[in-house]
Amino acid sequence: MAFVRVAGRSDVPEGEVRVFEANGRSVALANVGGEFHAIDNVCTHDGGPLGEGTLWADQIECPRHGARFDVHSGQVRALPAVLPVRTYPVQVEGDEVRVDVG
Repeated sequence: MAFVRVAGRSDVPEGEVRVFEANGRSVALANVGGEFHAIDNVCTHDGGPLGEGTLWADQIECPRHGARFDVHSGQVRALPAVLPVRTYPVQVEGDEVRVDVG
């Protein structure tokens, strides 16, 4: 695995999501209860920017049409999306948040 630093812990406040780049891939990094989760920054319904969406507990809602995805698994939790989004392993070391996008 090739983890790369994408952010500091304080860059993503608890209950928020922010967009970062990891090895040329845009990822939405969510902070759920102090635990970080990384998913593709693209909604599988119509390509909406998930990182600009709202985090509801452990689900991220696309700002375009309201599709929701589980940040742990990438599984769809609300239509209109039917395909999951890709998730990525996250490591936190000290203040650094690292993601492995493969």
